Amino acid sequence: MIPLNPEIDRKLRMGLIGGGGAAFIGKVHAISATLDNRARLCAGALSSDPQRAKDSASIFGIHEDRAYENVQQLIESELQLDAKDRIDFVSIATPNHTHAEIAQTALKAGFHVICDKPMTNKVEDARELVKTVEQTGKIFALTHNYTGYPMIRQAREIIEAGEIGDILAIRATYLQGWLTTLDESVTASRGTWKSDPVKAGSGSLGDIGTHAYNLLRFVTGLNVNQLAATTESFHPTRRLDDYGLIQLRMDNGALGIITYSQMSHGRLNDFTLEIDGTAGALTWNQEDPNRLVMQRQGAATEIMHRHPAGAYMHELARLATRIPGGHPEGFYEAFANIYRAAYDDIAKNIANGFNPGINTLYPNVYDGLEGVRLIERVQASSEGNNAWLDF
Repeated sequence: MIPLNPEIDRKLRMGLIGGGGAAFIGKVHAISATLDNRARLCAGALSSDPQRAKDSASIFGIHEDRAYENVQQLIESELQLDAKDRIDFVSIATPNHTHAEIAQTALKAGFHVICDKPMTNKVEDARELVKTVEQTGKIFALTHNYTGYPMIRQAREIIEAGEIGDILAIRATYLQGWLTTLDESVTASRGTWKSDPVKAGSGSLGDIGTHAYNLLRFVTGLNVNQLAATTESFHPTRRLDDYGLIQLRMDNGALGIITYSQMSHGRLNDFTLEIDGTAGALTWNQEDPNRLVMQRQGAATEIMHRHPAGAYMHELARLATRIPGGHPEGFYEAFANIYRAAYDDIAKNIANGFNPGINTLYPNVYDGLEGVRLIERVQASSEGNNAWLDF
């Protein structure tokens, strides 16, 4: 484990925006960001409710002097601090419709940004964010955390090495069931904004469909040329999509399909990726993330377990592993791998102005734009009776 960031020989200083109260994802950010001891949480504007923002600070170990009532106060107050004390980056764990404005404000103030997905609700806002990242030269990472799993990175390296041949087809299936029992007449303790079309922008598509899309691109290295989609809202009162089928034509001619649902009874976080190649096939499931299955016709099924000492492990997967084989690693560790990769670039940027450009191990602002474009194209195709659209 690397205790510090070698280029700057200190921990990075983090500010958390959102995530207070009963929120789930804020605690995930706080734990994952500090898991490798390369950063410490120093400041926060933890809620749009000023009192809740203040009250939540102690839970995160934030001193009351740096528990701010809103984003603007956080930015302005941190800029008044000496450079050796102020935060280096902000993590955005707020509702979707706020991401663009908060990220723009932070970047223009000189802070690096790590943001929840989807990056924005509108394509034009995503494009403006790309411009700002390029103009400021700051690091921007998007927390598509499933790309951080060691065996997902193993799959990526297997494909890159040509071990399953050319990609023929990709199936990404992401099924949950929590909406089957959602009663919108009862105020939930968290996540009520996800039912608001203005705040969420999309329903299950933005919540989990974008994860499936990002992961298949990350693993295969392929992009989409065309798509056709159907989305539905099966929940009796919810106004946003909760089920979808997306057909894809990849840039190498491969077929792809994404099935996502939050209306599938009994499914918790059942996210499966299957890839068919000319020489073999790969299968991975998020609920059993330490295992990757490779199959070849007429040969014994090969089951690879996450194991840093395994001779079969590719370097990218080995570097994403923290503990010995047989000791399960999971959601927090994968999330932390996104942070760790971003920290490498943030530290280099602080030290010498390093700019990673478009290709990074962590999902970046360009990946964020692709995710927002997916939402826009899927919604347009569904409204056009499953029409095939250029991507």
